Amino acid sequence: MSGPDPGDTGEVGDLMGGFRARRKGGVTARFAPTQAGLIRSLVSQVGELIADQAGPGGAGRGPGDAGPGNPLDDVAALFGSTGPAAPPDDPVLARLLPDAYRDDTEAAGEFRRFTEQELRSGKVAAAQTVLDTLPPDGGRIELTEEDAQVWLRALNDVRLVLGVRLDITEDTAQRSQDLDPADPRAAYLWVYDWLTYLQETLVRALW
Repeated sequence: MSGPDPGDTGEVGDLMGGFRARRKGGVTARFAPTQAGLIRSLVSQVGELIADQAGPGGAGRGPGDAGPGNPLDDVAALFGSTGPAAPPDDPVLARLLPDAYRDDTEAAGEFRRFTEQELRSGKVAAAQTVLDTLPPDGGRIELTEEDAQVWLRALNDVRLVLGVRLDITEDTAQRSQDLDPADPRAAYLWVYDWLTYLQETLVRALW
């Protein structure tokens, strides 16, 4: 990786070592206050974005709704809610909450009606787990395997959001190396790279 160190200058090897497996199970990592603050800020923002049920595309009838006589309305009522049938207008949310069937608009709409609310709730809960297990001032954290899996999903959601906002492509890595350090995009791309690194070390620690 290239770019500024997001942490302090003490115990650099430990701070930049990412996640490591614990002998007793689970994983451990150490974060400087600035690192912890960055992760908490990004995770919080993504969680709030996902939890916003009133956003564009988050309500209303879509191509999978056949109207008042749709028999699936009764089935949905048994599960307690009917979610949106249309994908979100926001490209970030559309990336986080993709259609299950790309080639069948009607099937995708019906599937979304029954699953989007639960998917949103799961992602918000994952963000909350990160906030609950990562102190604002950083330090060493120890995660159970279950919490580590949740962290993995939450970090991936943040990366997806940044990827859309930064228009990440296959040649982005090379372009980021050519950017002037003073270019505002350089810092954001470095954050994306750092989160990718954390996610990779977490995967290795779990498996």
